[in-house]
Amino acid sequence: MLIDLHCHTWPLSTDSGLAPDELIERAKGAGLDGICLTEHDYFWEREHVHRLAAKHDFLVLPGCEIGTEDGHMLVFGLHRYEHGMYHVRQLAQMVLAVEGAMVAAHPYRRAMPWPPDDEEAYHRAVERVKHREAYRHVTAVEVENGRGSKAENAFSRRVAEELALPGTAGTDSHAIRDIARCATYFESAVGSLDDLIAELKAGRFHPVTLERTTT
Repeated sequence: MLIDLHCHTWPLSTDSGLAPDELIERAKGAGLDGICLTEHDYFWEREHVHRLAAKHDFLVLPGCEIGTEDGHMLVFGLHRYEHGMYHVRQLAQMVLAVEGAMVAAHPYRRAMPWPPDDEEAYHRAVERVKHREAYRHVTAVEVENGRGSKAENAFSRRVAEELALPGTAGTDSHAIRDIARCATYFESAVGSLDDLIAELKAGRFHPVTLERTTT
């Protein structure tokens, strides 16, 4: 199954220009099997997600992208924002308490050196990222971000390799042009949030690039 684990819609993510119905219909039309709604620091009500899924006859799952002092984390299994989530240790404890899963989003953000061909600086940057507190608690690293460049995503892959963690893919969609650029392929059927969490923890998935327009 091809599932986009990282999507944003208006108005719950104020920087997105995508309506939920438009995102779902275009993702469905592009051949994806499901999407996750991961707004910035905002959780969808579960009933609203269920209604969207039924309306479009399409797998729609809830998640959230939480901004922490250690970078952005995609979390699955939590259902409301709580005080303290900015602190990644507290966030990790909350995820653990509900037996959820956490994925490190776009590790290259504010971390990748410029220029990237400076191997010494590059190595230092990778070392800094992989020793972040957050990376002790994630089940995977987003190694393919639809809005990231090839060089940026290569940095994320190297971080994942250094940590011996599996990689996911998500479009980070904010606009029509972002939809279906990449997705995470799950080896087993995913029909619910519980299924998704179980497969993330089992590591039975890999990133897939569907389209590449940036360099």
